Amino acid sequence: MTTPMPDPPSAAPPGAWLRSPAALGRATAVLLGLVIATDLFACYADLLEMDVTGDLADGVTGAEVIDRADHADALYGIAGIAQGGALVATAVVYLCWLWRIRVNAEVFDASRHRMKRGWTIGAWFCPVVNLWFPRRIVADSWDASAPWGSRSRHTPVNAWWTLWLVSFFVGRFAERSSRQAETADELREASGTMLFSDCLDIVAAVLAIVVVVRLTRMQERKVHSGGLPAPARD
Repeated sequence: MTTPMPDPPSAAPPGAWLRSPAALGRATAVLLGLVIATDLFACYADLLEMDVTGDLADGVTGAEVIDRADHADALYGIAGIAQGGALVATAVVYLCWLWRIRVNAEVFDASRHRMKRGWTIGAWFCPVVNLWFPRRIVADSWDASAPWGSRSRHTPVNAWWTLWLVSFFVGRFAERSSRQAETADELREASGTMLFSDCLDIVAAVLAIVVVVRLTRMQERKVHSGGLPAPARD
């Protein structure tokens, strides 16, 4: 029995041309590393908060525990600001990288993409659909960037997206719990949940680096392999 030949890649649509994603990929990976660093600092702040609120819940009093509580609260606030700043900077560069990746992927094989190019950015900001559209865009770009004639697996993409969603929802729950906490016990529980969220975010960021590095390398190798489809004409 003969093996069927894979369909030839579709021609690139007008306005799509290849540009190296290497520099943006490196910048994105570095900024994701900064996100990990701020998350680690946040984990330290979470542990201090859990420790002092645990003492307060156990009835410990005095100036020493009050000073520790003030110190823990200050670090908790600084960690939140650091995480927010790192997230914004990373998101900007990441979206630039993803746009470059998506356009390149259209040059490789336009038929692989189930969504319009504009969703590459818009999908992240539209409620509800932002729970799965971004993952679909990355997966389609992954397929188009895979070596010619090979079957690509989405294991890194699926792992990253799953962990990112879980950390997002756990983080929102932890923030709400912290705002509504009125007793030391409730504050300790909220800090524990936030610690769990920050740990999940670290793992999600590591997986995001894996996806960024692998997808960038896949595209670089595919460019050098040759055999690109001819661009479509207007």
